[in-house]
Amino acid sequence: MNTLPTTRNAVLVVEDDPLVRLGAVDLVEDAGFVVYEAENAEDAIHMLEEHEDIFALFTDIEMPGSMDGLKLAHMVNRRWPPVAILIASGYLKLSRQDLPDEAMFFTKPYSPATIAMALNAVAPHA
Repeated sequence: MNTLPTTRNAVLVVEDDPLVRLGAVDLVEDAGFVVYEAENAEDAIHMLEEHEDIFALFTDIEMPGSMDGLKLAHMVNRRWPPVAILIASGYLKLSRQDLPDEAMFFTKPYSPATIAMALNAVAPHA
């Protein structure tokens, strides 16, 4: 049994558009983090259950399935409160009241540097 603490250095990117997801994955990797990918909320929940090293969720809002990205963000906030939440949308403008506590919202197209800075700000530091 491994008794060493798990390093929380991974980001879960949730995006249904494969090209946009690829760009987001590259952005997160370029920022120096491990990346897991999911194309919908169901896959994202599975990833969070399987990977204890995830410290941040970076999700789109509009996606197919039983839950959109905003509902996913609220569920993650309740079930995995230490996980930082970054939400992006090119279609919706959200108010602070729409977001889970401490979540950050970014309008698409977002600046890769802005996302990298946000991830570095919420990343656990050893």
